[in-house]
Amino acid sequence: MATMFGSGLSNQTGAAIGSLAFPVLGPLGVVAVRQYVAALVLVAVARPRPWAFTWRQWWPVLLLAGVFGTMNLTLYSAIDRVGLGLAVTLEFLGPLTIALAASRRRLDAGCAVLAAAGVVVLMRPRPSTDYLGMGLGLVAACCWASYILLNRVVGRRIPGAQGSAAAACVSALTFLPIGTAVALRHPPTAMALLCAVAAGVLSSAVPYLADLFTLRRVPARSFGLFMSVNPVLAAVVGRLVLGQSTGLAECAGIGAVVVANAVSIAGTHR
Repeated sequence: MATMFGSGLSNQTGAAIGSLAFPVLGPLGVVAVRQYVAALVLVAVARPRPWAFTWRQWWPVLLLAGVFGTMNLTLYSAIDRVGLGLAVTLEFLGPLTIALAASRRRLDAGCAVLAAAGVVVLMRPRPSTDYLGMGLGLVAACCWASYILLNRVVGRRIPGAQGSAAAACVSALTFLPIGTAVALRHPPTAMALLCAVAAGVLSSAVPYLADLFTLRRVPARSFGLFMSVNPVLAAVVGRLVLGQSTGLAECAGIGAVVVANAVSIAGTHR
């Protein structure tokens, strides 16, 4: 339990700290640094051998690399516009949709309706509504869903975590010229660079290693249930670290999405 809580808290704290570098590096620059850190960690852990991959193994790796980079970029861009809690909640709709789409139970149909109601509350029209930011959050959700499906394909075709590590490397190489251009146009301060690196460590390295450790000892169902609290952690961290307030209606919307996911997972093995 402590490891799972630490993983979720680390992930959301990393995103919050990374957003502190937005005024200097922008979401694009922060994501570039995060991709570099993720690649270094995954290569060190998985030690991939990409030269031995066949084309049948390479094509899902390349798709996974594209989805990985797009997911982080759209999420961080959404955080910049609509705040951490709302952005993470919208992104969380990706895995929730995957879980509900494969089910024909009435319980899951009810969970889908509850989650949809939560989204309607979160995205209701207001004078200050940032539809672009919300749209980016939904794109991140689509990317996360694609990330899950592609990871299954890569996992079946490439042993261990080699496929994920190779995808992280391809993504990092793609962001290398982008990160260089951002650095040349907006020279980073030491503090901004430190925040971006911290985002990579806390949101990529720590969660990956913690989840790897946890899944060896905790049932997947229990792990999924605890993952449900990530939007809540994001809202709390956004409030404490970034001073982003969340109204009662927003709390209700976030709660609806969290409860829908938790109930769906809890009812899977009844």
